[in-house]
Amino acid sequence: MASSIGNEKSVNPVLRISQLDALELNKALEQLVWSQFTSCFHGFKPGVLAHFEPEVKAFLCLILWKFTIYSKNATVGQAILNIQYKNNLSQTEKYQPLSKHQKLWYLIFTVGGRWLEERCYDLFSNRQQQTFCKIRSYISLGSGLLKLCGLLNFLIFLRKGSFATLTERILGIRSVFCEPQSARQIGFEYMNRELLWHGFAEFLIYLLPLINVQKLKLKISSWCLPIAGLSNSENTLAAHCRECSLCGEWPTMPHTIGCPHVFCYYCIKSNFLFDMYFTCPKCGSEVHNLQPLKYKIEMTELHV
Repeated sequence: MASSIGNEKSVNPVLRISQLDALELNKALEQLVWSQFTSCFHGFKPGVLAHFEPEVKAFLCLILWKFTIYSKNATVGQAILNIQYKNNLSQTEKYQPLSKHQKLWYLIFTVGGRWLEERCYDLFSNRQQQTFCKIRSYISLGSGLLKLCGLLNFLIFLRKGSFATLTERILGIRSVFCEPQSARQIGFEYMNRELLWHGFAEFLIYLLPLINVQKLKLKISSWCLPIAGLSNSENTLAAHCRECSLCGEWPTMPHTIGCPHVFCYYCIKSNFLFDMYFTCPKCGSEVHNLQPLKYKIEMTELHV
């Protein structure tokens, strides 16, 4: 009954990006299975799996093949994306599942070919005899030709959109959708909001280093806390000499810039060297001349 239902289903071609996504998901699954398997041997002596790594990988891929291609005519990545393989050698346009021969040859080409390449490289890499050197060169030549054919097949796939891998083209299996794809209404409000926010954040990251934040902060503070009507008498200056207008501490080596406020020598000197247009944060006066304070203010006056 399942086969009769499958024969009635129409073929829905798969987009190129979906086929490529399925291949990437398959690679990610293989790496995940291998990492989980090797984590079981962390407590053993290092290099336990090194001698049998090709065989172990082939065995794990055999298990994956049994529960994916052999059972469901689709890999894990294809199943996630609602894709499965179709027997493209059949004359009908209706869906036809893969034959047993195609499934077995798929296993030989994918799992067996990878195992043969890795194992032959290990067998003949340390052999110095002339016969083994010739065999190794033939294997390298064959591997290079297969990769070249795979590249040509990929270019044809980008042009026509079918047979993403060389194995699929040789075996005549094609990716199709399991069920017809229904049109969905997609809202782009969230995506637009994220794009605008990221663009604004990148603009700020580029703009902020160009802004003199310290000077801007001092300018705003001078506007918010204006000081007017200050006399130039000794008493008024002495009243403002008890703290530095920049650091707020008792001024060390007090200096003035021509206004009634006092600064530590190191505070005013470093700020003036950093910004030649430095202004007083209290009254906004520019630096006319940097002079030491003429009036001697003792620390005891702090408690007066």
